[in-house]
Amino acid sequence: MDVGDQLCEAAKNGDAGKVKALIESGADVSHFDGEGLTPLMHAAKHGHADVVKKLLEAGAPWNALSPSNLSAGDFAMDAGHQEAFDILLNAGIQAELVLGTIARKDNKIGDCNGDYLEDRVSFSEDKLMDAESKAVMMAWEKPLMEAHAKAVCSGGGHILNIGFGMGLVDTAIQQYAPASHTIVEAHPEVYERMIRTGWAEKDNVKIIFGRWQDVLPQLELYDGIFFDTYGEYYEDLREFHQYLPALLKPEGIYSFFNGLCGGNGLGEDDWQC
Repeated sequence: MDVGDQLCEAAKNGDAGKVKALIESGADVSHFDGEGLTPLMHAAKHGHADVVKKLLEAGAPWNALSPSNLSAGDFAMDAGHQEAFDILLNAGIQAELVLGTIARKDNKIGDCNGDYLEDRVSFSEDKLMDAESKAVMMAWEKPLMEAHAKAVCSGGGHILNIGFGMGLVDTAIQQYAPASHTIVEAHPEVYERMIRTGWAEKDNVKIIFGRWQDVLPQLELYDGIFFDTYGEYYEDLREFHQYLPALLKPEGIYSFFNGLCGGNGLGEDDWQC
């Protein structure tokens, strides 16, 4: 058994001492064994929180994916290992905050999603892809988007959605026949497709083209708000939250989906209030 497989085995067994020794001897913490799992995935899957922490401190990739597209956080969550999951979640958040800060410093105009908005996108029956063939939205998200729509429309009235994508959540919102349905979309090709497919002709729909940061003066007060952008960071999400009191009625419902790590369940934040 090579040293990488030994590390996976030690992590699986929760042998913190052996894990530490193997790491100090130069074992690769990003090694994938014959099952396609990393040491971190094994430790998370079996709830060995102390080993999870040691591996992360040694630089183990928290967002690596198994052949079944599961991360260490997914394994911990599925097995009900809350302590291990919390450690991984915090590692993911910290990493995204650091990456977001670096991206902002590198981008002189401070527009973290500028590249995406300038990219060409492609639509197919079950997905929306960016220029690098990364999924912006996929059809499997439909049940989740329907649940979000049900939540934000539960009080009826006036609904705001920021980020159209494939239109999954907006199609679901329309089923509740809100008094008004405002959609903010910043990508020119997505916007053009909205117009082409008749969204601007719906009686209760108002489309506002532009980044939400730029069109805030055009927004009103809403009974339900859904937020789902692509190519933004936690800082942008927090910034939007600062405006919520001015946009959401006192008894209104707010929900968001922010896929900061596509294909990784741990990196997709999903929250309602």
